Amino acid sequence: MATVILVRHGRTTANASGLLAGRTPGVSLDDVGRNQADATGQRLAVVPLVGVVSSPLERCRQTAQFILDQQAGSPHAPVDGDLTECDYGQWQGQTLADLAKEDLWKVVQTQPSAVVFPGGESMAAMQARSVAAIRRHDAAFEAEHGPGAVWVAVSHGDIIKSVLADALGMHLDLFQRIDVGPASVSIVRYGPGRPTVHATNTDAGDLSWLAAVHGAQDAPVGGGAGHAAPRVQGA
Repeated sequence: MATVILVRHGRTTANASGLLAGRTPGVSLDDVGRNQADATGQRLAVVPLVGVVSSPLERCRQTAQFILDQQAGSPHAPVDGDLTECDYGQWQGQTLADLAKEDLWKVVQTQPSAVVFPGGESMAAMQARSVAAIRRHDAAFEAEHGPGAVWVAVSHGDIIKSVLADALGMHLDLFQRIDVGPASVSIVRYGPGRPTVHATNTDAGDLSWLAAVHGAQDAPVGGGAGHAAPRVQGA
């Protein structure tokens, strides 16, 4: 089975000012976001990626480029519209402080499966298309490169949260329990019987073990021995 690394884009100018950017064009990484994306790219440099797929929005494509810059050969990063941000409709471009006063805000927090954004998309539809896209790309990369293939999907907070909820077997109404920070790394492997979530919302730590994981593995009873410790420089 292949392994997908879910990366949220780095911090943007909209994030920093408390705006819900949605699908607004031209929203870029700010200085903090560029540093975050560069750090994530450096962290992933030890993993030979077979591909990087990105949301078409600029902030994700910028983040994907920081990852590609650290990879040998700098492969092309195709975009997939099914990984794009949720269509927040009339909420797009408004401040989070103002949106928190809306009656719908409470539903977003407690029953997202019932939410349809005014003039926009339902959160259930958002999850369905993003999960389908991740599983489709994962199967394609495994078919082409084998069960040890590792690839990256660069997307958005709510998209990644919904994918993780699906992998964890959680109802969409519980997905607000998951946090996904800017430029964070989450890791999922889709096995023949069930997905395995190896990490969520990490921004540090050794990932070299991903280069040595091959084939289907059952869950170790008792937790197993874990991954080998990273090699220390100069040792």
